[in-house]
Amino acid sequence: MLRRSEERDFDAICEIINDGACAYKGVIPEDCCKQPYMPAAELRHEINDGVEFWGIEENGELLGVMGIQDVQDVTLIRHAYVRTVHRSKGIGAKLLLHLQALTSKPVLIDTWADATWAIRFYEHHGFTVFSHDEKERLLRRYWTIPPRQIEPSVVLVNAKWRALHPAA
Repeated sequence: MLRRSEERDFDAICEIINDGACAYKGVIPEDCCKQPYMPAAELRHEINDGVEFWGIEENGELLGVMGIQDVQDVTLIRHAYVRTVHRSKGIGAKLLLHLQALTSKPVLIDTWADATWAIRFYEHHGFTVFSHDEKERLLRRYWTIPPRQIEPSVVLVNAKWRALHPAA
């Protein structure tokens, strides 16, 4: 069942994010990788800042989560993670398609540049990597991330973005 998360899901969301982030070990620069990857206080801050999580639930257990956040004139996909034991079963795809259907705005996604599997996943679903030269401008405009995280990141954009910004 695909559903919007509730307050009762907070601990499960935190657990899923931190479990899923294990895939980034050795990909995230050491000075950007903390343990846990997302402490509960940081997750609470993200939710309070407008990230709305959706999840796929089966037999009462959340299997994967993905956040959506409206920022200015775009929608961001944030914190997309699936429990390690449930990867490659279409959970991320279902969440991504659903979240895109919730907005009429262009959708942007930020991920680690060396996370080639994540980039391939988003490209498979119609996103393209935004130019390296403009990436920093987008990350500074729409995200609140540490400056150190900008260089090893990429931004992917969907067709709505490309239609509105054909020269980009």
